Amino acid sequence: MTANSSPSNPSDDVFALIGREQGRYLAELKEYLRIPSISTDPAYRQEVDRCADWLMAKMQAAGLATEKIATAGHPLVYAEWLGAGADRPTVLFYGHYDVQPPDPLEEWRNPPFEPTEEGDCLVGRGTTDDKGQSYTHLKAVEAILAVRGKLPVNVKFLVEGEEEAGGEAIEKYVRADAGAKLACDAVVVSDTSLWAPGIPALTYGLKGLAYFEIRVQGPNRDLHSGVYGGGVTNPANALAEIVASLRDCATGEIRVEGFFDDVRPLADWERQEFAALDFDENEVQTDLAVAALTGETGYNYVERTWGRPTCDVNGMWSGYQGKGAKTVLPAKAGCKVSFRLVADQKPAKIAELVRAHVAKVTPPGVTVEVEYLHGADPVAVDATGPIAQEALAALEEVWGNRALRTRSGGSIPIVGTFSGVLGVPVLLMGFGLEDDRLHSPNEKFNISHFYSGIRAVARFLDRLAAMPAMPPMPAAPAVAAPPARRGP
Repeated sequence: MTANSSPSNPSDDVFALIGREQGRYLAELKEYLRIPSISTDPAYRQEVDRCADWLMAKMQAAGLATEKIATAGHPLVYAEWLGAGADRPTVLFYGHYDVQPPDPLEEWRNPPFEPTEEGDCLVGRGTTDDKGQSYTHLKAVEAILAVRGKLPVNVKFLVEGEEEAGGEAIEKYVRADAGAKLACDAVVVSDTSLWAPGIPALTYGLKGLAYFEIRVQGPNRDLHSGVYGGGVTNPANALAEIVASLRDCATGEIRVEGFFDDVRPLADWERQEFAALDFDENEVQTDLAVAALTGETGYNYVERTWGRPTCDVNGMWSGYQGKGAKTVLPAKAGCKVSFRLVADQKPAKIAELVRAHVAKVTPPGVTVEVEYLHGADPVAVDATGPIAQEALAALEEVWGNRALRTRSGGSIPIVGTFSGVLGVPVLLMGFGLEDDRLHSPNEKFNISHFYSGIRAVARFLDRLAAMPAMPPMPAAPAVAAPPARRGP
């Protein structure tokens, strides 16, 4: 029996209100989604700011004290309710209110900023990444306050407006704050997915990133390949040699010296749990229409994509690209290369190792520049501790199925910062699905997942409150009190 139907669930009072109010919650989400808060395009700066103001207004109406934090980029939105007492746990909710550009527009079935219901799906930019998912946090808190007049734990919110543009502002803010205002016992992030429809998951590992551009310069101009070929190093050939040297094509192992020195091996329990997942590699192969799935020898697809570092070329350019033939020896060549990192690897160290490797394998006759564009620390949080167990239990109660512990091959840079700076568990409670088309046309979010996500967050807060009392945290600066709260 799920928590939605159990007559003895201590969260039933809140669940009942959520059921009555879910139509209003959906209408609000649609309003939220209609604001084109595209952080990467300066033309939408006012819309991004308007979106921050809209969110603050909803937080104030829910009964939270709010603060709009100016940054060099788009503003942060902070909110809090700290009335549970210093001996009660404190949860920090994170999300982002900015969205990706909607291009290509011609591939959308409906206007991207006019959310459209298609069965159980709400289609529109930002539905699952991340407005829809993160809005569950606020609606859960609002529902509890509306029913009981108080929360069982203390809560804080930090919502940024430039996650899709690199997240520089929040990174600086969290490091500068160093746990003063943001002190908490756990961080909740909803920007991941269920394992499968009806099967909830708590993601405990995210890959890091080290991203490079490699540029090879040869002669001072393009040359006739017949006249100069064989006598001058071809930058395109040199680039191909450099790229080929990065990984062993037979074993899939990265060949940069020292690259694996800090890699945290997969634990036995992880490999056992991954092996027990109902995962069909043939389905991936069929879906992608590829002849085979490949990667590092000795690991299956899930282990490679979740728990092992990878090296991939993301783009290459050189020479003549037009129709027909042009027998040219190009003067320059370049590529973009990304290394996805796993726990304990550091992007800065990887950058130095890659530079040293490229310098060692560069053939004579060309010069090479390796530019480290950006990086993110990998994250592996505790998925076995007491707070994580409460999150797993809450997910199980709401969905009625065992919640799985999973990793992800993607990166959310601020998660590593939260974990390192605040020193608390980061709970990745995602409510989306792998086919939600994040960053693509016709992005969607299941409406039923939106409602279940609200219930799961509410249930987690109630379960967390039942844990033994925690030591008080240092006092943090308060923000202005909110206006009088309106009823539901």
